[in-house]
Amino acid sequence: MEGRVKRTYNLSASTVRAVRELAGEYRVARSQDAVVELAVEELSRRIRDIDEATAWERAAADPAFRAEVDAVDADLPVTDQDVWPA
Repeated sequence: MEGRVKRTYNLSASTVRAVRELAGEYRVARSQDAVVELAVEELSRRIRDIDEATAWERAAADPAFRAEVDAVDADLPVTDQDVWPA
């Protein structure tokens, strides 16, 4: 298990209220610390998703990448199971 580190952050009163509400009233996590961890994990995941989407957009615009994908696609056999229903 990962060790815990005690930190102090200066948060707005509305953020502190929201964390307390999420932990106490909505019980989205077992503690206020866990609410903050969930929020940070979610923000981190969203940023990674944006980075990944950007990388795929760049790849799709790269002629060398497209050629490689097309070559791999041409080598794969197509079966009835590979075709989506119309």
